[in-house]
Amino acid sequence: MTITHAHPRWNIRKFFSRFSQYFILSLIVILVLVPIVILVFGALKTRGEFMTQPYVPPIPPRWDNVVAILTKPSYSFWQMLRNSLIVMLSVTSAVVVICSLAAFVFARMEFRTKGLWFNLFTLGLMFPINIAILPVYFVLRQLDIIDSLFAVILVQTAFQLSGNIMILRGFFTAIPAELQDAAYIDGCSAFDFFWRILLPLARPALGAVAALTMIVSWNDLLVPLIVLNSDILWTLPLGTMQFQGQYGQDLSLVSAFVVLSALPTIVFYFIAERQIIAGLTAGAVKG
Repeated sequence: MTITHAHPRWNIRKFFSRFSQYFILSLIVILVLVPIVILVFGALKTRGEFMTQPYVPPIPPRWDNVVAILTKPSYSFWQMLRNSLIVMLSVTSAVVVICSLAAFVFARMEFRTKGLWFNLFTLGLMFPINIAILPVYFVLRQLDIIDSLFAVILVQTAFQLSGNIMILRGFFTAIPAELQDAAYIDGCSAFDFFWRILLPLARPALGAVAALTMIVSWNDLLVPLIVLNSDILWTLPLGTMQFQGQYGQDLSLVSAFVVLSALPTIVFYFIAERQIIAGLTAGAVKG
């Protein structure tokens, strides 16, 4: 019985390769976490402490800024939170319903102009909202729905359809055609197959689309900035920007407002992380 030993050069290469990978990953984590940590530290300090010692942990932590933002009506935090929730939930519901129906048509049904319509949807990926926001504003003004949450919901929904339709179409296409044929033989209509069989199988993909839509809608600043004029309709991203402009000299208070505004997104992402990964990586259905 012979025992083979790894070549020393190979061990050295493997060590440096693994070391470089961990070093790069650690550097990325530090670059991402350091601003967040400083922001949290600042939220739990007084204004003077944040100006003189921004990198030192708050000992003891001071909750005055957090309590003030949550309790003072002049800061309107709860009102902005309500507006953001209304927009996010409405956009997510509309996107999931429309995209699932459209993806089913493009994936499982055949008609003459199918390729043309699908190409028109994919063209939407080539026109980001930053480019199209000016003509969109003119259309909304003609419809007389400027300065309303409905306008924000409508625009956000429209610009999230193309990418999510492609995600769901890929998942629906991967479902075996034999399953659909068997359902038709058993007497199912096209909608029955979609509602009773396809949607339950597509829960991971639907969960991923819903989670991604929620995060994008919650963090959107451009559409509320262009569409909304009344401060009672501001969402949290727009309210955060206005708050920084009004109270920019008190960095600890601004830090507390930013942390509270971002906290729902962070919590939701950690809850939905597995669902997002499972939905985006699911590419086949095993029978």
